Amino acid sequence: MSETPRTLAEELRTRPDSGLADLLRARPDLLNPVPGDLTQLATRAGTRASVVRAVERLDRFALQTAEALAVAPDPCPYETLLGLMAGDAGAADLAPGTVTAVTAELPRALRTLRDQALVWGGDDRLRLVRTARELLAPGPAHPSPTGLGPTVAEATSGMSPGRLQEILAAAGLAATHDPVTAVAALTGLFEDRTRMATLLGGAPDEARAVLDRLVWGPPYGAVTDRPAAHLQWLLDRGLLLPAGPRNVVLPREAALHLRAGRAHRYPEPLPPALAPTTERDPQLVDSAAAGQAFTALATVEELLKEWDLGGPGVLRAGGLSVRDLKRTAAALDVTEQTAAFWLELAYSAGLLASDGEADERYAPTPAAEDWRQLPAEQRWTRLATAWLAATRTAGLVGTPDPKGRALSALGPNLDRSAAPEVRRRTLTLLASLTPGTSVPAEAVLDRLRWERPLRGAAQTPAPATNSGTRTAPRHPNPATASASASPSDTNAARNAGAPATPPAPDDLRSRIARWTLAEAELLGITGRGALATHTRVLLEAGAEAAPTGAEDPAARAASFLAPLLPEPLDHVLLQADLTAVAPGPLERPLADVLGVLADVESKGGATVYRFTPASVRRALDAGRSAAELQSFLAAHSRTPVPQPLAYLIDDVARRHGRLRVGAASAYVRCDDDALLTEILADRRAVALRLRRLAPTVLASAAPPEQLLEGLRAMGYAPAAESAEGDVLIARPDAYRTPPRTAPTPVPEGPPAPDPTLLEAAVRAIRAGDLAATAERKPATTPAPAPGALPRTTSAETLATMQAAVLTNATLWIGYVNADGAASQRVIAPVRVEGGFVTAYDHTADEVRTFPLHRITGVAELADETAS
Repeated sequence: MSETPRTLAEELRTRPDSGLADLLRARPDLLNPVPGDLTQLATRAGTRASVVRAVERLDRFALQTAEALAVAPDPCPYETLLGLMAGDAGAADLAPGTVTAVTAELPRALRTLRDQALVWGGDDRLRLVRTARELLAPGPAHPSPTGLGPTVAEATSGMSPGRLQEILAAAGLAATHDPVTAVAALTGLFEDRTRMATLLGGAPDEARAVLDRLVWGPPYGAVTDRPAAHLQWLLDRGLLLPAGPRNVVLPREAALHLRAGRAHRYPEPLPPALAPTTERDPQLVDSAAAGQAFTALATVEELLKEWDLGGPGVLRAGGLSVRDLKRTAAALDVTEQTAAFWLELAYSAGLLASDGEADERYAPTPAAEDWRQLPAEQRWTRLATAWLAATRTAGLVGTPDPKGRALSALGPNLDRSAAPEVRRRTLTLLASLTPGTSVPAEAVLDRLRWERPLRGAAQTPAPATNSGTRTAPRHPNPATASASASPSDTNAARNAGAPATPPAPDDLRSRIARWTLAEAELLGITGRGALATHTRVLLEAGAEAAPTGAEDPAARAASFLAPLLPEPLDHVLLQADLTAVAPGPLERPLADVLGVLADVESKGGATVYRFTPASVRRALDAGRSAAELQSFLAAHSRTPVPQPLAYLIDDVARRHGRLRVGAASAYVRCDDDALLTEILADRRAVALRLRRLAPTVLASAAPPEQLLEGLRAMGYAPAAESAEGDVLIARPDAYRTPPRTAPTPVPEGPPAPDPTLLEAAVRAIRAGDLAATAERKPATTPAPAPGALPRTTSAETLATMQAAVLTNATLWIGYVNADGAASQRVIAPVRVEGGFVTAYDHTADEVRTFPLHRITGVAELADETAS
C-alpha cells in the first residue's frame, strides 16, 4: 500500500487500535452491527444518517472548518484551508487576535474531523467525505452555511459560448477559443486580488452596494426584465451570473475576494467565555441549596400524601387532565408548570404510577414507602439521580404536540432523548467555575450553542430600496438582500463588537438548558445560581467509570449534604387555639401521626397544624383511641396539652362510632333508637333514602361511602364496619399501586460502548480485514471476486485442511453459519476428524470447531506467518 492513502478505508488501516477505538467511541452507531472489516467500517462511516449524526456533534469551529472544506477545492491543501478560515492578513472587520486564534486552533479542529472519519488524507490532500460535502456544500435546493454560492464553472455550465466571450470582453480579458478556457480565464480574474481590485475600482457605487449586500449571503437574487444600469454592469462582467430565468447569483470566487478570502464572516475558534461571573461564599451557596433540597423533599412528600388514598384518574390518551393538574398545583401552592415538574420527578423516580385497574388512576407505588423511610440526604440523592438520567421533560407540558394537542403531565410524548446530556453538560459548565461562582443563563446558553451549533437560523431581509429589482420567490433581492451572517457567525459578531444578526429562536436543546437551570434551583442542585458542593460530587456518577473500591458518588453526595439539612425534631408546641407549631422538620413517626390528626395550616421555617373535629375523626378512623391520642400529644409536646384540645378529642371520640354503617347497599345501626329517629326526621337525609328496618337499624339505597360522607356532612360521626361487625380502620397509606418500575429513559442513539466491547470490536474488525485483504497463493480454480467467498470442492477443502495441520499453515476460508450468514475467516487448523476441523480462529481470537460441510472453500495465504 502506498504511503498516501487513496481511500478512507486505507487511511483507517494506518490507524492504531486506539485510534479505531476512539472512532467507535465517538460514533457508536458504527458498531451496530460490528463491521466485518475496515472497508465496511469506512462505507458505514460515509452513510448519510451516520454523517448527519457526527456533524451534529461537532463544536462550532470544527463545523466551520468542515463547512470551509465543503466549498474548498477537493483535495484541499492545509494552506488553502487556513486561508479560508483566517482570510487575508490584516482584516479590519475581525476582532484583535482572531487570526492568531484561528491559526492556533485549526489543527485541533482538523484533528477532531480526522478522529471522527469526516476528513482523511495528508495535510497536502485534505478530503472531506463525500456525504459531508453534499450536506454542507451550496446547491440550488439549499444554501451553504457559509453563505457562498456556486463556483464560476458551476454557474456558467449552461451558458452559450458567445455569452461567455461577451463577459470576457466586458471584463477586459482576451477572447478564448473554447468555453473551458473562457471559464478558466474568468475564474483566474476573480481569484487574482490585484486584477479584481482594479475591476471593482471602476464599479458604480450602487453596484458595490449590491455586492456588499450579497457578499455574506444569501448569494441569490432576482432582476426585472430591464435591470438598472448598475445591475447590468455586474451582469456584463460576470460578477452576477444567471441562476434561473430571472434569478442571479454571486459566484463563489468573487464573493471570496470581497470577503478577503474568508469562508465565514466571523470565525469562532474559541468558545464564548462564561462571564460575567458573580462570586459568593461557597458555604452560603451550599446552605441555600440544602434549604431548597429540604423544600423539595417536603414538596414531594406532600404530593405523595395528597394522593395517598388514590390520586386523580388517567386520561384515555394517558396523562393527567388540566383540571387535576390545577388541583395538584393548588394543593402544593405552586404554579401549574412547577407542579408538572414535581409530578414528573416523582414519576421518573418510581414513586408515582398508574394502578392499571379498569378505572385507572394514579397513586404512590410500594417503592414510595421505602423511599419515605430513608434518611433525608438519601431521599434527595434518589430524586437528583433520577432527574439527571430522565428523558421525560416537564417543560414540555402544555405545549402542542405535532397534531396540535397540548401535552399533558405524566402523559406520553414527553421523552426527549437529548435531555440527560444537556442537563449534565449544563451542570458540568457550572462545575468548571470556582466554587460559589454563578454566571447568567445566557452565558451558559452561548457556550452550549458553541459546543453544539444551532442550524437553520432564519435571516432577515432589509426593506426594499431599489425600484429596478424585485425580490425573487425563493431568494432575496440582490439590491436589498440582508448582509447578515450565517448561523455559525452570530456569537462571534457579538464578541467582536460587530453588529450581530438577529438571534435564532431557541431550539429544543436551548429550551432544555433553560429548564435545567430553573429545575436545578428548585431541586437544590444549585444555590443562588451556583453549583453546590454535594452536586459536584454527584456529577461524578456516570461521568467516568469509578475506580474499583471507590465510594459511590451518590453516597458521597449524601454525606456532603447531610450536615447541611436540619435535624428532625421529636416534639411540637401545642397552643390553646387548637394549633400545634413544628419549629422544624419532624421525625417520620411523629410527622405521619400528626399529618392524620391535624391539618397543615401554613408552611415555612415552622409548620402550623390545626386540630379540627374532622381531623380528629380522621385519626379515630385510622384506629386510634382518644386515650392514645391524648398520650401521644403529651409525649411529643414541649407544652402541656391545652384544655380545649383535650375537650375536642374527648367530644369527637364520645360520638365516634355510635352510628355504624355497613352494606345493604348500606345500613346504619345504633343502640340509641332516638338518634336514628332524629336522623330520619332531618330533611338533609332525604338524599340518602333511609328507611327503618328495626328500632336500631336504618337501611339506605346509597353506597356505604356515600352514606358515610352524608352523615358526616350532617354533623354526625359514623364509623364503617365489616360484615362481622368490626370497625373498619381507614389508614392513610391504604392504597398503593402494584409493584412498578421507574420509566426507562429513551436513549439518544446507540449507547456508548464499554471498553470491553470496543476492544473486542477492534479485534474482530482487524481480523476480518486481514481475511479480506490478505494475499492468497495462486490457485488452479478461478479466484473469487472481491468480497466473495472462496469456492473449492469438498475433497480439495479436506486435503488442504489436512495439509495445513501438518505444516502449521494459516488458511483463508469462507464459512456459512447455521443462520445462513456468510463470512470470511483466517484460521490455523489444529485437527481434522469426524467431519469437523478444530482451528484457531484469528477473527474471533479463540479456538473453534467448524463443520466441514459449512466451509464453502479454502485458500492458502501467501504469508503463512500471519497472526
